Amino acid sequence: MREVSVRELRTVLARLDDVLARERKLVVTRHGKAIAQLLPVEGKAPMPPHADLRRRMPRQEVGSEVLVREDRDGR
Repeated sequence: MREVSVRELRTVLARLDDVLARERKLVVTRHGKAIAQLLPVEGKAPMPPHADLRRRMPRQEVGSEVLVREDRDGR
């Protein structure tokens, strides 16, 4: 954990990701009193590749052009 003043935070913002990776927690202070706490986001899963998502999708029995045409004709 690292404490930084609001003024120091302005200089730290440029490299905030590096500081959070190293310190794991930043406490922002104003006049010596804590006003905010910055923590890294945990547990965020990376997005799977588009090809994997497409592979897992079930195949449509009817083509999309037929579905669109039916929808338009039904209006």
